[in-house]
Amino acid sequence: MADTKNKRYTKPKPYRVSASKKATAEKAPFRIIPLGGMKEIGKNCTLIECNDEILIIDCGLAFPEYEMFGIDIVIPDFTYIRENKEKVKGLIITHGHEDHIGGIPYLLQEVNVPVYASPLAMGMIQHKLEENFLSCESHVIKAGSKFRAGSFRIEAIQTNHSIADSLAYSIKFPGGHVVHTGDFKIDYSPLDGKVIDLNRFSQLGDEGVDVLLCDSTNVLRKGYTPSEAVVRESIDEIFDNIDRRIIIATFASNVHRIKYFIESSIKHQRRIAVSGRSMENVLALSRELGYLDDIPESAFVNISEIKNIADRNLTIITTGSQGEPMSALTRMAYDNHKSVKLKKNDVVVFSSSPIPGNEKVISQVINKLYEKKVEVVLASTMDVHVSGHASSEELKLIHTLIRPKFFIPAHGEFRHLIEHAKLSNRLGQPKNHIFVIGNGDALKIESRKAEIIKEFTSGDDVMVDGYGIGDVGSVVLKDRKSLSQSGLITISVALDSATGSLMTEPKLNTKGFVYVDEHQDLLRDALNIVYNTIGKNASKGKTDEASLTRAIKSDMKTFIYNRTKRNPVIIPVILYV
Repeated sequence: MADTKNKRYTKPKPYRVSASKKATAEKAPFRIIPLGGMKEIGKNCTLIECNDEILIIDCGLAFPEYEMFGIDIVIPDFTYIRENKEKVKGLIITHGHEDHIGGIPYLLQEVNVPVYASPLAMGMIQHKLEENFLSCESHVIKAGSKFRAGSFRIEAIQTNHSIADSLAYSIKFPGGHVVHTGDFKIDYSPLDGKVIDLNRFSQLGDEGVDVLLCDSTNVLRKGYTPSEAVVRESIDEIFDNIDRRIIIATFASNVHRIKYFIESSIKHQRRIAVSGRSMENVLALSRELGYLDDIPESAFVNISEIKNIADRNLTIITTGSQGEPMSALTRMAYDNHKSVKLKKNDVVVFSSSPIPGNEKVISQVINKLYEKKVEVVLASTMDVHVSGHASSEELKLIHTLIRPKFFIPAHGEFRHLIEHAKLSNRLGQPKNHIFVIGNGDALKIESRKAEIIKEFTSGDDVMVDGYGIGDVGSVVLKDRKSLSQSGLITISVALDSATGSLMTEPKLNTKGFVYVDEHQDLLRDALNIVYNTIGKNASKGKTDEASLTRAIKSDMKTFIYNRTKRNPVIIPVILYV
């Protein structure tokens, strides 16, 4: 596990601004190139390129959509980085969520780049690299740190989010000044006491900002995002009024919230058990980094020993708030957890809200919990979760403080980016200074003018399936979809290589198409189609493999659809003996 005192971490070189530098000097042209995170939630990755130097901001992953059959994760297309790797000067990380750091092991296989991140994010990154037998030049930074990466002069700024050590960045370079907010909200009473540095944002606005990239996730929410203090009050109420076993499912990365769950448990004479690999890893890392220094080891009990603890004296903190199939909570709900068997009247608290796309699997887990007569507390019925993203009024404040020349809405689906663009315009930003761009597009700024270069590089999804990176494309996914919907038919044919005549009866096998025992007539007729097609082609002298494969596939497809209205994948296999 990572340690901030370990020698592999080096202190980044601070920058100093020369007083003799003329502010009126002509600025160099530069480009902002998002490879991920635009018109989507996930795989955030943005490049700033100026004078043959590139700075990367974040390198995340996305989880597969419903129809990405068999895909493990999705990462950005690193083609442009790979083609220009000698220009890359650094990778700066806003925070430690998977959609911002999950792609780093794949990036480091393409290019050797120094990584700059806060202590918690760096610890998570190092854990990923160790799992993949990788290493990198690591620089641990904190809010207020100023450092250089090539000609980029970078300052880290304190923000609030649903993970500790979240940062925004001010980036100054020969082309101008860019501010990237990262994921943020404005919380005046965060659990760690570190309030967003609005004063520094205001100072940056006074200095002059050429381009602002700003989190758009919650732009559609009116008002303000509630403080984490709201969760603290609700958790206190739960612990005050419940004398049964409490199981809390939350994001492993939300260290400060988990710390409060632990503190509240201790206050109510409860021991704490932790379940879920990612939860165990993050808490171990948090202890190493000092986030849990004031929590005694005696407060914890191994999950395998909870039978010795009275229900009223036990809290279980677990993964699975998103209904992940192999998560600890899901295994509990389906009676597959080796140490935890749910009891009637257990209280399960979901300290999270569903990530879009996860609603169905979460609902399935919740229904399983209800079947076991477990009391379920959801964020929709009690304030046991608040978002980590700024709502519309907070976004207005950031825009008012920074007052950028140009604005790029970032981190959001298309609707979020459009609505954020409208919000900026309502605040006085000219429409021709607001740019909604997609992955792979570039915004070029030159001579105080900006223009979009469409499809400047590839912004495609790169799908990871096991050890395969990018070798599964739309054609393969289409086949997988067809297999999942209508199944497979294979047709094996052995022919005399000299005469083209059949050597033996063709073999027809199916998987996921029909139940064979109940459809013998259909399969017999299908076999007759194969005989007819082979005979028809032989009479025309078309016995080569390509012609015969096309003919069998075409005739069989027509026959099967006419009889069943289904379109299974059909694979003829021709053998010449």
